[in-house]
Amino acid sequence: MADKQISLPAKLINGGIAGLIGVTCVFPIDLAKTRLQNQQNGQRMYASMSDCLIKTIRSEGYFGMYRGAAVNLTLVTPEKAIKLAANDFFRHHLSKDGKKLTLLKEMLAGCGAGTCQVIVTTPMEMLKIQLQDAGRIAAQKKLMAAQAQISSSAGAAESVVERRTTATQITRELLRSKGIAGLYKGLGATLLRDVPFSIVYFPLFANLNKLGQKTPDVKAPFYVSFLSGCLAGSTAAVAVNPCDVIKTRLQSLQRGVNEDTYSGILDCARKIWQKEGPMAFLKGAYCRALVIAPLFGIAQVVYFIGIAEFLLDLFPKRRN
Repeated sequence: MADKQISLPAKLINGGIAGLIGVTCVFPIDLAKTRLQNQQNGQRMYASMSDCLIKTIRSEGYFGMYRGAAVNLTLVTPEKAIKLAANDFFRHHLSKDGKKLTLLKEMLAGCGAGTCQVIVTTPMEMLKIQLQDAGRIAAQKKLMAAQAQISSSAGAAESVVERRTTATQITRELLRSKGIAGLYKGLGATLLRDVPFSIVYFPLFANLNKLGQKTPDVKAPFYVSFLSGCLAGSTAAVAVNPCDVIKTRLQSLQRGVNEDTYSGILDCARKIWQKEGPMAFLKGAYCRALVIAPLFGIAQVVYFIGIAEFLLDLFPKRRN
């Protein structure tokens, strides 16, 4: 990271812009990750990420891949801004006289950032997951109805029509029935995922990024920040994927046919282990790595270099 101090408003703006760009680029892969993680053994609709995306386009159209994107685009700005600015805040207060932070203090700063971001992350993920997974549940019901029609001697079965809901409707229903706590279902699982993620990600990024600095006073080139963000992000994403599977299952309000329900983190982990095996905790891991790598690569380029300087690097002034 550069020694040049950036004002808090600039940090928030840069973090927000980075989040918006990243989400727009990788959201379809995130949708595939959610659907792959939520399907349980015996009720599989998708064999892989590509199979999920192809079936989604066929049944829901191109924009079906962006179901829930509006929630992310609305809330990712404060989420990414809090995460990146909080890490800087904790790093600054943990450093003494500008000395290099120890690995332990870098991890503590990441822990603080991960804890702060769940204020926004939990309701954002809660709403996004309902919208992303709705298509999978509807497709599963249609398939079950078609199978029932074929096997039925009467030769007729009611068609299944998906009732589409919006994030606003889900929010109103949760607030009406459960209050603000309804939006924070899965808070513990979100902390269990995001705190370890930040503990791994931020120190790893900082140390990888330093490898591209010729001197401590000179910023690393933007491509080094991008590659460092990609590598650190994908590594941290895969490392905490088991927690992400548990979080996704706990936050899903609707279940497919014959799918398990869970009472908490331990109950969810136990049932997944017993019924689906240990490899189930890696469901969607490669999708998550593909989502997080460019998302945090872009975030770090825009955030650490600053959007104005980033644009200047891309479009240098012509000398006369």
